[in-house]
Amino acid sequence: MAQKRLTDVAYARRDQSYFDRRGLIRHANVFHLWALGVGAVISGHFSGWNFGLAAGGWGGMVLAAILIMIMYWGLVFAIAEMSPALPHTGAAYSFARTAMGPWGGFLTGLAESVMYILAPAVIVYFIGAYMSAIFGTPEAAQPVWWVLGYLLFVGLNIWGVALSFRITLVVTLLALGCLVVFWVSALGHFDFARFALDIGPDGEQLAEGNGPFLPYGIGGAFAALPFAVWLFLAIEQLPLAAEESVDPRRDMPRGIIWAMITLMVSAFMIVWLAPSILGVGAHALGQSDEPLLDGLRAIYGEGLAEGLALVAVLGLVASFHTIIFAQGRQIYSLSRAGYFPPFLSITHGRRKTPYVAMIAGAGLGLSVMLGLRHYFGEGAGSIIGGTLINMAVFGAMLSYIAQAASFILLRRNHPYIERPFVNPLGVGGALVTIVIACVTLGFQFADPVYRQGIGFVIVWFAAFILYFTLFGRHRLILSPEEAFALEHARR
Repeated sequence: MAQKRLTDVAYARRDQSYFDRRGLIRHANVFHLWALGVGAVISGHFSGWNFGLAAGGWGGMVLAAILIMIMYWGLVFAIAEMSPALPHTGAAYSFARTAMGPWGGFLTGLAESVMYILAPAVIVYFIGAYMSAIFGTPEAAQPVWWVLGYLLFVGLNIWGVALSFRITLVVTLLALGCLVVFWVSALGHFDFARFALDIGPDGEQLAEGNGPFLPYGIGGAFAALPFAVWLFLAIEQLPLAAEESVDPRRDMPRGIIWAMITLMVSAFMIVWLAPSILGVGAHALGQSDEPLLDGLRAIYGEGLAEGLALVAVLGLVASFHTIIFAQGRQIYSLSRAGYFPPFLSITHGRRKTPYVAMIAGAGLGLSVMLGLRHYFGEGAGSIIGGTLINMAVFGAMLSYIAQAASFILLRRNHPYIERPFVNPLGVGGALVTIVIACVTLGFQFADPVYRQGIGFVIVWFAAFILYFTLFGRHRLILSPEEAFALEHARR
């Protein structure tokens, strides 16, 4: 018998009952998709981005944010073309499967899964930090907030897709409203030169401010890239709702483009105003786990700020809720096709939500958080948060490179596929996305502390690649993504 090559795959037969147990319901319109995109990202405007101030100073963070924004526009326009042309739940995995074959689809889906499992962990970490600051709970109680967060929002996502989208729309609007209130409040309480520029060349805090635009030089801007990603991370999740969208061919491009415009405005306002608030400053904000709360305290005082911070938590809740939605769909699509164990793709009999995938993803994310807490110790709060961010960003950058490459290959090898929306940036925009993502990856490896987190992700990759090599590739299933890819491979 001839020996099979490592790249060979085999398909197992499944009857209609297999897919009946994995059904989804169409519900989302363009406003739901817009909210899904904005809501997934908005927590990054409440916490996480500010660590870039410590890495590059205010000027470095601004330059990093501009570069990352350019990268995301290249990605968003590529996705806006691919998602209505390949309207499947698999999204990034689906694009790469058609463009690069089973291994390309698997590795891209794996990178996306890393991001969607770890991004909620980052967000619930910051939710715990905010709630601890508001209610005065001890640092040792942080895991309690994490567990409560997962229980509540995984439960809401399991309850039903209609409820999930309604909650997403409401909390996203409330989170944006909270940010608008913060911006308006900050406009009367800021001194840019005195506070935003309060970091010296050696990293010391300048009492009178007026420090250099780039206290760490241009290298500081590159070091801030992984944290600037947090201003836009997860907007690419919209195509995961393709099989739950009423009209993905029309609404998917509109939803993701308008979401990106909204986030671009919000990112500019928060990076400009938050470090400039009287009594805060870029130096202090670069070390904070709850930067928005710090700004509210400086403006309104301790008592009122804590009440407002409860509203501010809505921004974190919006992203936590929506990325759990994405996490479930990503794991569901890969397991429905046999890349992950198929039992993970079973949906609820009445509510038609991928509850097994969401529970499994939440359990894995929580396990990583608890493992890092044990590894670094209870007092290493900002290190745990920063490490989780870098782990999520590492997976995201790999998936962005793969998605941009998929766009280029689909344009070249499958020009006959109907494209309801055409990317105005074309192949050039996708190439720019690949270059900036590669640079961001390089600077992630430059930080010796956060490099450990990337090492953990590499171990994660190795374990899943071993599973796919030994088992998964011999038992693939003709899901919609696989059937589409095989049909167009023959053409």
